[in-house]
Amino acid sequence: MDYSNEVPHSDLLIVRAQEPYNAEPSAAALVEFPITPEELVYCRNHGPVLEYNDETFILRVDGTQGSRTFTMKELKEAFSRVEIVAALQCAGNRRKEMDEVKKVQGVLWHDGVICNARWAGARLHDVLERVGVDFESLTSWHVCFASHVTPCQDDDYYGGSIPLSKAMNLDDDVLLAYEMNGQPLSPDHGYPIRVVVPGYLGARWVKWVDTISLSPEESPNFYQQRDYKILPEEVDTKEKAASMWSKVPSLTTLPLNSVVASVSRRGEDAIFVKGYAIGSGDIQVARVELSTDDGATWHEARITYQEGKWSWTLWEALLEHVPPSGVVYSRATDLHGHGQEREGKWNMRGVAYNPWGRGRW
Repeated sequence: MDYSNEVPHSDLLIVRAQEPYNAEPSAAALVEFPITPEELVYCRNHGPVLEYNDETFILRVDGTQGSRTFTMKELKEAFSRVEIVAALQCAGNRRKEMDEVKKVQGVLWHDGVICNARWAGARLHDVLERVGVDFESLTSWHVCFASHVTPCQDDDYYGGSIPLSKAMNLDDDVLLAYEMNGQPLSPDHGYPIRVVVPGYLGARWVKWVDTISLSPEESPNFYQQRDYKILPEEVDTKEKAASMWSKVPSLTTLPLNSVVASVSRRGEDAIFVKGYAIGSGDIQVARVELSTDDGATWHEARITYQEGKWSWTLWEALLEHVPPSGVVYSRATDLHGHGQEREGKWNMRGVAYNPWGRGRW
């Protein structure tokens, strides 16, 4: 692939792969901001990152009764602008930790492939309604997203899909976004338009989306059918995986998770701990607890930020009477009473890893 026209990237990110460009911030930097600044938003790519002209960019929507194209000007003027706060998380967050248990395949992300942003754009519901989609007769169908404008590693284009029922449910807040944090999207994050699917893994938030279609089946794209799935633990080679991809469901929501982002000394026998947590889907985090004695006793952290049902949770705690050195664990519990388990489940692609968070001092 040709990377000669690659756009400049933030110099605050830690590069995990150069071509395609994949980079993340440190978790310690992330948790200093409830709304993640543009320069600290991770970059996950499967091809070159190019800049497109929003005056000539066209979005084609293929409905059951024909196709229609929209310019960016039409999308901004013909549909109400809707703003939501939602966390975006890569399915491979914490993959490096899983790789330390047993080797996995994929970019060895640490714990910074997550962000929390204010997204704005048109509701996908409104756009589909405008092209005459009859949801009542297509309840089990899917909305397929595709970006053909940039080359891609494993397929002719990048694609993904979500259930049509999610797209048409106003409470699910699915957007065709053109702004992040009150500014136009940058090329790194999908300029001029991307899909925003709150509560779903980042792989479904297709950047530079240029085609939307309806189908009785999920997207046939590589990244929907042969990636971003939790394969059984006994599947540990590509050869074993070949016959399993079609038997395992595509990832949608990621599990409840928490991460210890920073630990600093406060005097001789105290530490100050900060981190983030994120619920699964639209089930928010209720509390985060910390342990410095391998889980024997737990201390509740103070939640410092939540905003609506789609945001992440920031937390902090001052823990006193701790030894000179040690390990601090975090665990989250959500509003339904589900708790984060001590161990995560290994899988070949290293996705959806969520053991207790862990920090050292």
